[in-house]
Amino acid sequence: MDLFVILNTLAIVLLLALSAFFSGSETALTAASHARMHQLAQDGDARAKMVNRLREKKEHLIGAILLGNNLVNILATAMATSVLTTLVGEAAVPIAALVMTLLVLIFSEVLPKTYAIQHADPMARAIAPVLRAVIAALFPLVTAITFLVRMLLRLFGAGQSAISMGDYVDELRGAIELHRGPEEDVAVERAMLRSILELGDVEVAEIMTHRRNVLAVDVDQPVPEIITTVVDSPYTRVPLFESDSDNVIGVLHAKDLLRAVRRHNGDLTQAMITEIATKPWFIPDTTSLIDQLQAFRTRREHFALVVDEYGSLQGVVTLEDILEEIVGEIVDEHDLPVAGVRPQPNGSLLIDGTVTIRDLNRRFEWRLPDDSASTIAGLVLYEAQRIPEVGQVFTFHGFRFEILRRQRNQITLLRLTPPADTEEGGT
Repeated sequence: MDLFVILNTLAIVLLLALSAFFSGSETALTAASHARMHQLAQDGDARAKMVNRLREKKEHLIGAILLGNNLVNILATAMATSVLTTLVGEAAVPIAALVMTLLVLIFSEVLPKTYAIQHADPMARAIAPVLRAVIAALFPLVTAITFLVRMLLRLFGAGQSAISMGDYVDELRGAIELHRGPEEDVAVERAMLRSILELGDVEVAEIMTHRRNVLAVDVDQPVPEIITTVVDSPYTRVPLFESDSDNVIGVLHAKDLLRAVRRHNGDLTQAMITEIATKPWFIPDTTSLIDQLQAFRTRREHFALVVDEYGSLQGVVTLEDILEEIVGEIVDEHDLPVAGVRPQPNGSLLIDGTVTIRDLNRRFEWRLPDDSASTIAGLVLYEAQRIPEVGQVFTFHGFRFEILRRQRNQITLLRLTPPADTEEGGT
C-alpha cells in the first residue's frame, strides 16, 4: 500500500509538471513578440522560425495545448482521489477536489503563466521543439476536434473572420503609442513613426505651400530682374508663368539659370529663359503623400505644382515637404525664418493662423482633428461656423481659442490655451 501511494504521488507531481508546461506554453506563445520572432527568423534563428510556424496554425496549436492540459489535469485529479480514498476513505472526493484545485491553480496555472509572461520570448523559443512534437503526436485527435469545433461555429453563424490590413495597422499604432519614456528622443521617434503610418491618409493639399506664399516669376519681366529674383530667393526651383500666375509654363532651377548666365556671359533673352525652364509637373490636390513620395522617386523630381479639380493652381509641394512630415521641420542656411508658434509665460501660445494642425499635433502631441481643416485658423472657422471678430473666444475640443488679429476674412493670429491637464510635449 505504501508503494502504491508513493508511485501515485510521484505520478501526480509529474502530471502537475506537464500541466504547468502546457499552461506556460500557451501563455509564452501568445505573449511572445511577433515582431521580434519575425526579426530573429529573418536572422536565421531556427527556433524563432519554428515559433512562427506554430503560430500560423493557431487552431492546431491551441487544440493540442488544451487537449494535453485537460488530459493531465483530469488524470492527476483521478489519481489524487484514488490515493486519498486509500488513506481517508469516503471523504476523499471533496478533499481531493479541494487539494487538486489549489495545486493546479498555484503550480500549474498562476506560477507557469506568470513566468511565461515575464520571459515570453526566450520561453517560446525553448518550448517550440517540444510542442511541435506534441502537436504531431496528437495531430489526428486534434484535427478531429478542430473540425467539430468549426462545424459547431458555422452552425451558430460564427464562422472564421479574416484579419484585414487595417487590423495590423491599428496594432502597430498601439505599439507606437506604448513606446514612451522620459527621453526627448522617444517623443521624436514616436512622432516620426506616427507620421509614417499616416502618409497614406494625408493629401498633398494639407502640406503644400499655398499659392499666395509661392514665389513665382513672370517670363515677361526683364531678364536681369528674373535673374535677381531667382538668385535672391531661398528656393532652388521657382515656377515661371506667362501673363497670369495660373499659366505656369515651366520651372526655373537656380543652377540651370546660373550655368546659362555663365555660358552666355549674362546676355540672356526671354526665349533663353523659357528654354532653360523644365516642363512643369501638375498633380491633383487629392494625391496622398505616400503616392506622391513614390512618384517623386520614380520621376526623380523634387518639385510639383498642385491643382484642384478645375485645374486652378493651388500651390506647390516638394520632396522636402513630405520628408518634413516624417522627420519634422528641416531648416537649412537658406530658409527664411517663419513666425509660427510662440509659447507664452502663462502656458498659452500665440499661433499664426496659417500654422497647420498636423504640425501642432506633432509638436505638442495633441489630438486636434485635422480631417475638416488643415490650419488652426481653418479649424476655428469650421467649428464656429462663422467668421469671428477680433476678441471673440471659443472653446473646442477642450482648447480655448481667442482671436487676436484678423485681416479681411482671414484669421492671422490667435491665442490658444490647451487644457489644464495637457503639458507641452505630451498629453
